Amino acid sequence: MSRDKSYYMTEEGKEKLEKELLFLKTEKRKEVVERIKIARDFGDLSENSEYDSAKEEQAFVESRIAQLEQMIRNAVIIENDNNNSSVVSLGKSVTFMELPDGEEETYRIVGSAEADPLEGKISNDSPIAKSLLGKEVGNEVQVNTPGGEFQVKILKVE
Repeated sequence: MSRDKSYYMTEEGKEKLEKELLFLKTEKRKEVVERIKIARDFGDLSENSEYDSAKEEQAFVESRIAQLEQMIRNAVIIENDNNNSSVVSLGKSVTFMELPDGEEETYRIVGSAEADPLEGKISNDSPIAKSLLGKEVGNEVQVNTPGGEFQVKILKVE
């Protein structure tokens, strides 16, 4: 029997997924069902693009609902480890500088379910996070990415 994948996330990330799930189940589902009803009234379903579009959207919504339910069911909440504040770990923000003279960058390392680089949240599965996890303030770390390798110095962990 295969084991379900664990989804690491913050409490905030889990709440965001729960809100999306509630919206999909209570509002979006009804909206799509209504679109299907209206499209059926257009007649011949074999040449009805509105009907096909609504059915595709219904499949997407149902798939996303199943995905969200699995993610929430298998959520592992990230607790901040305040005992060792200088070590990079899941749930913490890390500020680093690309060497020799790059700009400072700050990211919060979160689970893949809530990663959003535009909000400064990177997945623990990303090349940068994998390189930084377990390292301490002051460490110089080699980061290997698909775009190439670079060196960073960890400045701050919060």
